[in-house]
Parts: sequence; structure tokens; C-alpha cells
Amino acid sequence: MTKSDREIMDILEAFDLTHTAHSAADLAGCDAKTVARYVAVRDAGRDPTARHRRPMKVDGHRDKIEELVERSAGRIRADVVHERLLALGFDGTERTTRRAVRAAKVAYRAGHRRTYRPWVTEPGMWLQFDWAKGPDVEGRPTLLFCAWLAWSRFRVVLPTWDRTMGSLLACIDATLRAIGGVPTYLLTDNERTITVDRVAGVPVRHPGMVAAGRHYGTTVLACTPFDPETKGGSEATVRIAKADLVPTDANLRPAHRSFADLAAACAAFCAEVNGRTHRETGRRPEDMLAIERARLHALPVEPYTAALGEGRTVADDQTVRLGSVRYSVPREHVGSEVWVRVVGDEVAIVARTTTGLREVARHARSTPGDPRIEDAHYPGHPSGRGLRPRPRPVHPDERAFLALGPGAEAWLIEAASVGAVRIRAKMARALELAALLGAVRVDEALALAASAGRFADGDIASIRDHLAVHDADPGVTVSDEAFSAQPGTAAWAGLGR
Repeated sequence: MTKSDREIMDILEAFDLTHTAHSAADLAGCDAKTVARYVAVRDAGRDPTARHRRPMKVDGHRDKIEELVERSAGRIRADVVHERLLALGFDGTERTTRRAVRAAKVAYRAGHRRTYRPWVTEPGMWLQFDWAKGPDVEGRPTLLFCAWLAWSRFRVVLPTWDRTMGSLLACIDATLRAIGGVPTYLLTDNERTITVDRVAGVPVRHPGMVAAGRHYGTTVLACTPFDPETKGGSEATVRIAKADLVPTDANLRPAHRSFADLAAACAAFCAEVNGRTHRETGRRPEDMLAIERARLHALPVEPYTAALGEGRTVADDQTVRLGSVRYSVPREHVGSEVWVRVVGDEVAIVARTTTGLREVARHARSTPGDPRIEDAHYPGHPSGRGLRPRPRPVHPDERAFLALGPGAEAWLIEAASVGAVRIRAKMARALELAALLGAVRVDEALALAASAGRFADGDIASIRDHLAVHDADPGVTVSDEAFSAQPGTAAWAGLGR
């Protein structure tokens, strides 16, 4: 019977006390031969508590198992190994094979485990960046540009619609201006915007990225192909950004309503992670960035815009032209230079902001004669559905009437549009009612009159009387003009069937 570790120690303690196997056996409650066996193992310098492995049927096939594990680089399944052993005459169970394969894989991984030399970073030396799949915004997929300054652990996350050369350069410029300088190296994946080909294993850099590196005074490098561990900092930034910014059942984050909402969420995320103490350094990344800035190269005053598209100046109508088609941009860029480029079936417009280059508008590509104008770029302006006049009071009576509220303005516009007569007299009557009943109540009546199209003499007073009855007795139900009490004919549908 196998003894437990506690029982074995009791046996050895009894022998050390008596120096006799028989006496120790009486004290420990076991056979004297058992005492002698454990004492002999201890005196030989071996571990008395180690379990003795019994011979197994699979022992004669372990060399074959190790060969199969070695040939498959530790990936072969145990059931496949068992089938091979059965063909070689093995008559054991699959459970025995699985145990042997597991032990062989453990030994294989121990001999082939990848080890790392600790990466001791230097201030101002490395900036890593990568792309992450962002959330869907307005039914369209987005991407997250994730950058990581190695020494200070400072992170920058920017949203974008695509990962073309223009978008990449805009994100790099915005990142460099966010950290306040240029590091010696930029490290990323082997994408087509970075590496266009490999000749005998030598990467061929994209000419546009090489030119951008010269402009900023940095060198763009790519990691080993299919080896994300060579840029683990940016990979960790990607993982953290996706966990916090992409709505999932785990973080319960609501969907982003617009691209601006996603950009604000990215800015808040960066402020949070850069403002808390980093586990590795014991300091906040924003504090370490203030130290690292002294080792960064100076930023060029002008961004590198060669790959952003064609330069255009925004006209007073907030549009730029590309291919004889006008595309709208936000108001704050009027008179400034922007860059326009075609991305697939879309037109992207990039402008210079206080934080660097940023995409400010994107439209579906159009043809001459069909401009792309976005109403959101013209707040306060009438849309293309028709011109709505804007009242501009001149006389004191007009100012007093429009001061009643939005209902008065709506009544004046609607009354003028239908050609109502004696408008000034009715406005004076409304002012008299406001002096008696209050401006709020009369403005409410004017709003209802405008929506109902009632502009006859006495309509405003009549509507005000009706509202007074309803206010006095809330139980009074006002009928809905869109609802009819006439019974339907659906009950007759089955007649005669």
C-alpha cells in the first residue's frame, strides 16, 4: 500500500529516534521491511516521497510517440498517434496513449519554448503603431489607429474610415503632434502601405512612406512577418482599445451615434490610460512623456501632405471642387487649405487642425452637375427642400408680436405663405390678448393656428377659449383630426364564405 507523504515522514522520524527498524515499525504502525525500504532510499540520496513509476504497455512505443510529436512540431492529436500505434501492434487503451502523448508534448515544448531578452527601451527611440477593427458607426465599419510610445508607455488612439496611405499619414501626423515630437524609429506591420515587396527576404519599402519618413526625420521599420510578438506594445494597445471602445456584452458600452462621438470616446480613452499609473513603470505615462519630449526630434511646421490628395481652398459656400463636382466641408474650414482624394467610391477631405491632420468630411463620389452637400455642415441654413423666410422686424409692433415666442413667428410665416388678409390687424389683436391673458398662452394659440391653417378673424381668440376649457377640465378630450370614428368594413370580409 502506498504511503502518504505524512506517513513516510513519520516513519523516518521514528527511525531517527530509535535507530532500529523493528522499533520504528512499532511506533509508525507499519512493517519493519517498509521502514528499511524508505530509510535505504533516503540514505541513497533519493526522494523518499517520490512515486515509483510502474512499467506500462506504452513504454516500448515511446520512441515512436516522441518521433511523431517532433515531426508535427507538437501539434499531432493523441487519437492519430493511437491509430499509428495500433498498426504497430500496440494493444493498450487510448487513455494510456493520451497520457504518453501529453508527456511527450510537455517535454517537446520545454525544449522548444521561445525565450526573450528583456527589451530595455530608451527615451525618444521607438514608436509602435497598428490597426484595430473599430465599431460600426451609422452602419459603416471603422478602424482604430493605435500608437504606443515605448519608453513612456504613452498611447494614442484615433478613429478612421480606412487604412489607405492618406489616412495612415494623417494619423501619423496627428500622433506625432499629440506626443509633441518625432522618435527615431516607427515600427509597424508589413502592410502594403509600408512594404510593397520582399526580394530574397529583404523588405522593399513603399516610396511614399520613405518620403514621409524623410520629411519627419524618422525611419519607418516593419516587424518580422507573421510575428506580432516583435511589437507587443502596440498589440497590447490594440487589445485594450478594442476592449474599451468597441461595444460588446462585456463592457455594455452603447453604440456610437456618429463618427464625432467615436472620436470623443477615443480622446477620453487616451486621457484615462495616460493619466493612470502604469504597472511596469510605476508612473503615469503623461508624466513620463514630459521627460521623453526632451529626447524627441522637432516636428516640421508643415505636415507631409503629398499623399493626402490634391490641395484645395474652401470657398465661401463651404465647398471644394474635385472633378467639376462640389463637396461640402464644415464651416470652420472656410478659406483654409484642405486636401481631397478619392478612396474607392468615396471622396475624403483632410484638413489641418490644432491637433494635426484630420479627416473632416467624406462623401460618396459623384458626377458633374450633382454636388454632394451635407446638411450637417450648414447649421442654421435652410435645407434644399425650400426657402423658409426669416422674419426681420422693423417696426415696434412687429418686434412686440414676434417677442411673444416661436408660435408667433410660425403664425406669421404660415399666414403670409397662404396670402391671409389683414395680417397686421390680427397681429394687433394678438397683442391685446397677450396683455390680458399672458404672452405664453397667446403664443400657444398662435402655434396651433399656424399648424391648423386658421388665419380668419377671431380664430386666435376661439383657440384660446378652447384651450382655457381644456386647462380648466383636463378630462376633456380633444379629438384627433387624423382619427375617424366611422366603423370599418373588415367585419364584412368573411360574408358569403
